[in-house]
Amino acid sequence: MSWVIGPISVPCLLLGLLFFAASLTPSLIPRGPEVQGILGGLVTALGYLLGQVFGLLWRAAEMPRLSGRPAKGLTWGVVAAITVIFLWFLGASLTWQNDLREKMGMEIADGLYLTQIVLFAIATFVIGFLLGRAVASLFRLIRAWFYRIMPPRRANVLGVIAVVLLLFVATRDGLLDVVVASLDESYEAAQALFDKAPPAPTDTSKVGSSESLIDWAAIGKPGRDFITSGPNAEAISAFTGRPALDPIRVYVGRANGDTAQERAELALAELKRLGAFEREVLIVASPTGTGWMDPGSHDPVEYMHGGDIATVSAQYSYLQSPLALILETSTGLEQATALQEVVHGYWQTLAVDARPRFYVHGLSLGAWSSMFATNLFRLLDDPIDGAFWAGPPFPSGFWNYIQNQRNPASPWVLPEIGDGSLVRYASHTSDASDAAADWGTMRIAFLQYSSDPVVFYDPSSLWRAPPWMRDPPAADMSEHFIFMPVVTQFQLALDMALSFGSPPGHGHAYYAQDYIGPWVQVTDPAGWEADDTERLKAHCDNGFQVGCSNDPR
Repeated sequence: MSWVIGPISVPCLLLGLLFFAASLTPSLIPRGPEVQGILGGLVTALGYLLGQVFGLLWRAAEMPRLSGRPAKGLTWGVVAAITVIFLWFLGASLTWQNDLREKMGMEIADGLYLTQIVLFAIATFVIGFLLGRAVASLFRLIRAWFYRIMPPRRANVLGVIAVVLLLFVATRDGLLDVVVASLDESYEAAQALFDKAPPAPTDTSKVGSSESLIDWAAIGKPGRDFITSGPNAEAISAFTGRPALDPIRVYVGRANGDTAQERAELALAELKRLGAFEREVLIVASPTGTGWMDPGSHDPVEYMHGGDIATVSAQYSYLQSPLALILETSTGLEQATALQEVVHGYWQTLAVDARPRFYVHGLSLGAWSSMFATNLFRLLDDPIDGAFWAGPPFPSGFWNYIQNQRNPASPWVLPEIGDGSLVRYASHTSDASDAAADWGTMRIAFLQYSSDPVVFYDPSSLWRAPPWMRDPPAADMSEHFIFMPVVTQFQLALDMALSFGSPPGHGHAYYAQDYIGPWVQVTDPAGWEADDTERLKAHCDNGFQVGCSNDPR
């Protein structure tokens, strides 16, 4: 049997098919047939490419090669083994995916839809294969030109370097074009929102009113939604049965100031104008990439404290979080740091018994920037009261540090840190109330879903299994994880793209019911009982018109 069929290398194709089989195994988020086909075709092409690279290195090193009957026997043996693995994984894949869907409360798929998987996989593989052939042809063309002026070995090396450089420049420019186009669309959309801003609030106690220091038209839609939504004193009083205040919400749009420092100082001035430092609770929050503030988080905590609360935030981007993560990471970190430093700096000047309790908060990219801004050394002389971060992205330095301090017997997705007096974790199955010790002076809580790949993506899964894959699976995780180098990395990368559309309580779809418990633990509302938590959860589940809404951006 020949090692090559036409332009196709049989060993390389077998490695690609092994990768395809591995891609059928479950990861964190269920996959439909189209997505599975694209993933399968992509990893097949990658497997084929890796096989080609390995073959080139093998031949360059002049290693021995099998031929004749031994080569034929080995080929048929490998074909048989991969065929068995492929059919086994294919037969189990629907069960694996439906098991995940059932655990997440999703509709069960009634079939594998193998035809769709195969068609999408073939199309993806062909595209990848043709791109690879084009790169190989480019290399041969450049190498042939080098052959005219230098020895073959030197021409081979320089040919590879030249192709890599050309691809780098072409890819870089191509990616920048796409990113710039997306940036332009986001910016234009934001400007259109400014031009079409609804009438400013007539209530002078609202941001954007005639007496406000913040220009209503420049705030942008995410900020205007945050300012005008949420429960008022009447709604809160109806729930608690006690007198309540209108919560204070301050939001500074990116266009409200030229620099992060200007926006932070504007936010502080507005907080002073509205009397925010006379409230019981003050929260400095970081928004997501678009500037969105999750009402599922902010509405419940306002109910808990009877409206005696102020929340402030400043926008740093117009881009969706994935683009903002790549292009404007430093912008988000700078804005969060400036806002915290300015507000905390003023708060420190107030009498301890006459100032609000100080908390920081953020979701997703906002959690990352808020964590970065929370400089514990700056807080040593006058610490804040606590922090609550939801869905922290996997690169977050502070989160990674805390994760790696977990008690060895605790799971990676829901770790225990020391005796729980400083840091606790919550998920859709835990509200951060259980710990060996009572809370200390400062309270820090993380909310992270066990099925959230934005949190649990691991770059090292390119060559080793992530820590959570070695633990017993959580309630919404598969019991059939199988680690495969390279393939697992691409499964998790695809999971990140799919996670925003997960059912509430799973993936990266955080919702009010799971914010409530951690907020109670971190902010310790006066007179709050366990029955109040359950009533608020029920209220947020049914009372979308009066707060606790969960618009997923």
